[in-house]
Amino acid sequence: MENNVCAFQFLFTCKLHNRKGNGISICGFGIVVHARAVIGRNCVIGQNTTIGGKSGWYEVPVIGDNVHISAGARILGPIRIGNNVIIGANAVVVKDVPDNCIVAGIPAKIIKEGISMEDYEGEKAVKYRGDNNWPMTPKA
Repeated sequence: MENNVCAFQFLFTCKLHNRKGNGISICGFGIVVHARAVIGRNCVIGQNTTIGGKSGWYEVPVIGDNVHISAGARILGPIRIGNNVIIGANAVVVKDVPDNCIVAGIPAKIIKEGISMEDYEGEKAVKYRGDNNWPMTPKA
């Protein structure tokens, strides 16, 4: 089983590095990134994500360091995404996003500010619903 999981990750995940060893992880298919877009260090880009411009504008998105872009997100236009930001699944980001926050929705709005890297790691942690046959879904 472990070998299959590793092979799956190897086939469908890409990690791009620069000369200093910092990189971005691209997880899945259907990712569109504008040729002039700037992406910071240690970013994760989920499947079916678009990072692109808007008609009539030369500027394109500039994304900071440690940004997690969830599946299906759209980042459009001459905007800046700060450092340590989490962008929710299917969010459409058309306005600037400050550092250390979580955004979600269409159009994307800030749903939590002042997050730290510990919060980010907590969001990625594996959660269990319990051993009960009909466990209750946790509230948070």
